Amino acid sequence: MEELKKYLDYGIIGILGFMSFLALAVAVERYLFIRSVKVEQYPSKALLEKDLTKRLYIIATVASNAPYIGLLGTVLGIILTFYTIGEKGFVNTREIMVGLALALKATAMGLLVAIPSSMLYNFLLRKIREKLLEYEAQSGECSSSQR
Repeated sequence: MEELKKYLDYGIIGILGFMSFLALAVAVERYLFIRSVKVEQYPSKALLEKDLTKRLYIIATVASNAPYIGLLGTVLGIILTFYTIGEKGFVNTREIMVGLALALKATAMGLLVAIPSSMLYNFLLRKIREKLLEYEAQSGECSSSQR
């Protein structure tokens, strides 16, 4: 059972670490791209928006799913803790608390991945809106909210 706890712990933390790396890599790439875009090179606003929002869904997916993966790790950790209690019969409080603390670590890691990912996603959305407004200003278009 201890071996399973180790795999569970490393597996969930590994998945969350990969998701964090992926979200950060996409965010950096998107930020550098958005910063370098010349809006006057685009014949239409739709093509500009398509290029600006490419791969942004990855960051949103990480932000929305990381807490669930962390919660999954917590639930599985608690199940394993209860299983250990059932196997041994009487277990001291220290063993129970250590098991529960390790299980809750997964939820904390999920939140540590989700919160920055959500912030990066919103930051990039704002930068995209700025570029689209710049396109409208240069092309003389009027958005529907200004009519």
